[in-house]
Amino acid sequence: MVLLGVNVDHVATIRQARGTSYPDPVEAAICSIRGGADQITIHLREDRRHIQDSDFERMKSSIQVPLNLEMAASEEILKIALNTLPDTATLVPEKREELTTEGGLDVNSSRDHLKEIVSRLTGAGITVSMFIDPDIEQIDATLAVGTNTIELHTGRYCDALDDISASRELERLMVATRYAAKAGMRVCAGHGLNYENTSRVVEALPAVVEYNIGHSIIARSIRVGIERAVHEMKNILEGRV
Repeated sequence: MVLLGVNVDHVATIRQARGTSYPDPVEAAICSIRGGADQITIHLREDRRHIQDSDFERMKSSIQVPLNLEMAASEEILKIALNTLPDTATLVPEKREELTTEGGLDVNSSRDHLKEIVSRLTGAGITVSMFIDPDIEQIDATLAVGTNTIELHTGRYCDALDDISASRELERLMVATRYAAKAGMRVCAGHGLNYENTSRVVEALPAVVEYNIGHSIIARSIRVGIERAVHEMKNILEGRV
């Protein structure tokens, strides 16, 4: 069974646009779970543009499925993670000016720093994943810093402007997935996946055990509600459509 992690950040984005108490990302997470979500993912950004510290705390105490915290490898966010203890911490690159995460983390160039971060998180019982581009060097670096879980960045495949480019990016994902799986790693994937492009990825990457998808599900929920939107995506992952 392929697992679905639902990212509810953009529910908080709508809330923060008006500074209201609604819509509530925790409520959205609970609805997502009813729709079939196997995990809830949130990104506590350093600029707090959507998810807030209190959302993280309430999420941890309110949901009955694993909680995946996307986070920069910064001391501030690390301390919060160690205090609240998500099930998984996914280390991601983060720039203040970006609209969304633009690419994978360069693990290879920050091995010493990331090795310390990984050690502190795993020492607290938190599973650590690295959000990386489908690159063999980055996979090797991830193993070297002490974790065997990755989330492959699917954004370049999803943003491809033609079939040739899409096929080239999908091939990169296939090579990286096979390499990581052969090394005994747990392989996840996400970014930019929607109701049109996900089935091709799932078919091409049988070793991927989990997909984290947010924006397209929240966008779809405006029309059909979160439970149904999640259920539809879960059907795609499991090949029922």
